Amino acid sequence: MKLSELSNTALRFISAGAMLAILGVVIALEYFAPAIHAVQILGLLIVCGAIYETIKCFRNTSSETFNKNAFYFILFFALLILMLVSIYFVGARAWIMLWLLTIIVGADVGGWLFGKIFGGDKMWERISAHKTWSGQIGGIICGTLMSVIFFLYFKPFGNDAMFAVLLGISVSLLSQYGDLTASFIKRCLGIKDFGNLLPGHGGILDRFDGWIYVLPFIWFFI
Repeated sequence: MKLSELSNTALRFISAGAMLAILGVVIALEYFAPAIHAVQILGLLIVCGAIYETIKCFRNTSSETFNKNAFYFILFFALLILMLVSIYFVGARAWIMLWLLTIIVGADVGGWLFGKIFGGDKMWERISAHKTWSGQIGGIICGTLMSVIFFLYFKPFGNDAMFAVLLGISVSLLSQYGDLTASFIKRCLGIKDFGNLLPGHGGILDRFDGWIYVLPFIWFFI
C-alpha cells in the first residue's frame, strides 16, 4: 500500500510515530552524549526547515498576492528569523526545551479535544475555521496541567510551583496564537499547508508553528 492510499488519520499517526522516534534518539543523545547538543541541533534544523518552506511559499505566490500582503509577509519572516536566533540559545538548555514541548503538546491536544467535545463560538473564523474559544480554554488547562506534572517530576525550580502554573498558561496561550498567526499567513497565501514533508501534518512549520512566539518569549525571559 502506498502512502497516498492511506487515510489522513493513518498518515498523522505514522508521521507522529516517526517524530517521536527521532525525539527519543535525540533525548538519548542528549543524556549519554551531552557535548553533541543534540536538542539544540534538532531545533535549529527544524526552524531552518520552516524558514525554507516559507521562502518557497513566498516564491511560488503571485506578485500581486505578495505585494498586497507584503507587510504581513515581511513581519512573519522577521518572526521566523527571531525564532531561529531564539532556538540557538534556548535549545542549549535541553530540559527547558523538553518542558516547552510538553506544554505545547498538551495545549494542542487539549485544544483539539475540548473543541471537539464542546464546540461553541469560533475565535477568528476568517483565519482558522476550527479554532474555538472552548478549544483555547482547553488548551490552557491541559498545557498548564502538563507543565505542573513536569515540574512535580523534575523539580527544575525547587518548590516554586506557581512558576510552573504561570509558565504553563503563558506558553499555552502563545503557542495557540503562533498557530493562528501561521493560519493567517496561509490564508493570505491561499494555501492549506506550508509543505508536505510530514504526511498528515503538512509541512514543518504546520507542525511547529506553536514555537513562533514561545521561543522568543523564553529567550528574553531567561
